[in-house]
Amino acid sequence: PGFAQRAQRKQSSQRIMMLSLSESETLFGQMLDGEMSDAEIKATLIEMAERDETSEEIAGAIRAMRARMICVNAPEGAIDVCGTGGDGAHSLNVSTAVAIVVAACEVPVAKHGNRAASSKAGGADTLEALGLNLDRAAETAEQTLADLGIAFLFAQKYHPALGRIAPIRREIGRRTIFNLTGPACNPAGVKRQLIGVARSDFMPVYAGAFELLGYDDVMLVAGDEPLDELSISGPSKFIRLGRPVERIIPEDAGLPRHPTETLKGGDAHYNATALRRLLAGTQETAQDSAYRDAVLFNAAAALLVAGDARDWLSGVEEAAEAIDKGLAKTLLDCWIKY
Repeated sequence: PGFAQRAQRKQSSQRIMMLSLSESETLFGQMLDGEMSDAEIKATLIEMAERDETSEEIAGAIRAMRARMICVNAPEGAIDVCGTGGDGAHSLNVSTAVAIVVAACEVPVAKHGNRAASSKAGGADTLEALGLNLDRAAETAEQTLADLGIAFLFAQKYHPALGRIAPIRREIGRRTIFNLTGPACNPAGVKRQLIGVARSDFMPVYAGAFELLGYDDVMLVAGDEPLDELSISGPSKFIRLGRPVERIIPEDAGLPRHPTETLKGGDAHYNATALRRLLAGTQETAQDSAYRDAVLFNAAAALLVAGDARDWLSGVEEAAEAIDKGLAKTLLDCWIKY
């Protein structure tokens, strides 16, 4: 039987059979190419999520998506910072702010993102509210990466094959394997990434997928709340390729803790205003301070992945300097006007 039929057929345990990397790539290629019905796709995604996907299945799905995406050129050493979403925290846009700050540290950032799925404002929504023209940003992505060291790669424009999957995912209304594959399908083909994961228990399996894909370095992070980023409120877990899961707290990076609720976000305009205040160096409210420290913490992780910082403390210091000297604000302004 074909892989689509095999995926639909349930074993006595009511779980679909595990797929090898090549079988998974074939199966997800059939999904993306319209060779499976909506019902088959829905059943497959739900059943895989219920039993938890394997490293091989995730890597195979990523390969299938990459083979069908529109690619862009990026400078040597470009990285990405993003999250899988799904933590339900509705916090301010930390990874978007981190991308701007890290790029201001002269590390090229090809930021892959989308509109909000489970929050009020995704990276695309907030950047648009800041004044970034998403269509123009897509057209000039290679140029802004080369000239400014930053680009926003709006997922909808680079993954046309996902068009027919989107309504099925909305109908399912819960996490599927596509939440996991998205961060690894950066159109710039980055080899280094910081990725926030909502489920810390799944980090070793997810890391195994990246090992199969030949990355130079990846750090997966998860706050205990749970958050799909390093938490500024308490302990977090992180894992790098080939290493065990480790624990970290804000104090390890020289940062104070802040209550979780101080990072609560709003709509795109609200989050954009907070990001502007951050880059302007404003620290008049508890939220201002918490947002800054959350961004510094996660920026330090990104700088470690990029090989640009020697440890957590130096990463925080470098990121803080990019904000305090106005480098990150200037970069954003130049990007918007590009």
